[in-house]
Amino acid sequence: MNWKQPKVYAVKHKDEATRVASRSGGIFTALSDQVLSNGGVVYGCVLTDKFDAVHIRADNEKDRNRMRGSKYIQSKLGDTFKSVKADLDAQNSVLFSGTSCQVAGLKKYLGKEYDNLFCVDIVCHGVPSKKVWNAYLRWQKQKNHSEIASVDFRNKKDFGWHDHVETLYFENGKSMSSRVFKELFYGHTVLRPSCYECPYKSVIHPGDITIADYWGIEKAAPEFDDNKGVSLVLVNNEAGEKAFEKVKEGLIWKQTKLEDSMQPPLKSPFPKPDNRERFWSDFENKSFEYVAKKYGGIGFKNDAKSFMRKIKRKIKKLVVKGGKSNTSTI
Repeated sequence: MNWKQPKVYAVKHKDEATRVASRSGGIFTALSDQVLSNGGVVYGCVLTDKFDAVHIRADNEKDRNRMRGSKYIQSKLGDTFKSVKADLDAQNSVLFSGTSCQVAGLKKYLGKEYDNLFCVDIVCHGVPSKKVWNAYLRWQKQKNHSEIASVDFRNKKDFGWHDHVETLYFENGKSMSSRVFKELFYGHTVLRPSCYECPYKSVIHPGDITIADYWGIEKAAPEFDDNKGVSLVLVNNEAGEKAFEKVKEGLIWKQTKLEDSMQPPLKSPFPKPDNRERFWSDFENKSFEYVAKKYGGIGFKNDAKSFMRKIKRKIKKLVVKGGKSNTSTI
């Protein structure tokens, strides 16, 4: 039974390499390491070579590490629920991670409580259309005259934790950093219709522990913010508290106030934008170049902001590293 109000923590993994490889502060690695070290299995989302998000089963660190990082598209579950049930019935310890609706769906599928199941859900902004993501990738391939080798949905290494820039790496050796898909995502026109009525846009979640980027850390615990990533951890019940206690030794953590941690997805669903139908009409009938300019943050009106970001970034790199970036940004 989940509590009426979660306990809230700011968390950073003590191992810097782990935090660098993680999207925020590395709490998922800490929790999943505990499960793997005891012979358990971990289920989570990875990005395939075709840039689809899918859930996989991991019984080792190498496969688990593929689950790190953000994927701003819907994960395909396939027969994951069936596989989870088989592991649980075989008395394996299972950590299942996913969005709140996926965790709730798993519990509904199982139909009963399992002492050997531990669920971690994420604070979800909403799930964007895979059709838009595919169109974006085709557009970038055409612009860069190359197939895509890999994708980083949020490039923390080059742009810091606070910024949100997706970087695409191409087979011809080039890379392209962009805010186009981010702008589409945060414009909310590309979200699934059900996301506008999501019942989990609150502080109450179905997971034992809920994790997220700790937006608002500058108010809740400003001394934690080094722009390298901080995890928000909501401990929702006794099972979550027990699990968190087991991993605390490997973390830098601080209990914080819920009222200082209320990012928008913890308050209510984002409303359906007034221009959603217009966006989809343009998407279906216009070129993606047109869509990117109208809805994706590129074009004349954004040139000044983009130019200033580039200048600040170059100055910082010259001062800190004494070098230049090899990544262009659109």
